[in-house]
Amino acid sequence: MFDSLNISASALTATRLRMDVTSSNIANASTTRGKIVDGKWEPYRRKMVEMEPRMKSFNQVLQGEMDKQARSESNLQGVRVTGIVDDQTPFKIVYDPTHPDADTDGYVRLPNVDLSKEMVDMLAASRAYEANVTSFNTGKSIMLKALEIGR
Repeated sequence: MFDSLNISASALTATRLRMDVTSSNIANASTTRGKIVDGKWEPYRRKMVEMEPRMKSFNQVLQGEMDKQARSESNLQGVRVTGIVDDQTPFKIVYDPTHPDADTDGYVRLPNVDLSKEMVDMLAASRAYEANVTSFNTGKSIMLKALEIGR
């Protein structure tokens, strides 16, 4: 009965993390000193959230089949975040000899964050969040109506 709410809740959590990571990317779009690698500063590297469907375990599916209760149910149980990974696209290189992080030739390595791509990703995540809130509220109202029928 609560599967629909749990699925929407897992999607809300994952989408909120996706919006947080996108916000971090936007905030660090011009950070030339993100972390130290081999004793040198490396620019901030764009981060991405990886998600996958959350499935029932083998034991749960087997037990359901043995009990003959889960024949029509889905094995899907929402979504889960598998990790936050760095985007491996190359850094942007700009000629600016006055920049404090310029190399000996005057070139500066800038983060691989594309603001337009991040804004589109933020908009998509925001719409997904809104859709899941609507789904959650619909499931909740259906359950409340079902309880009212029982009175």
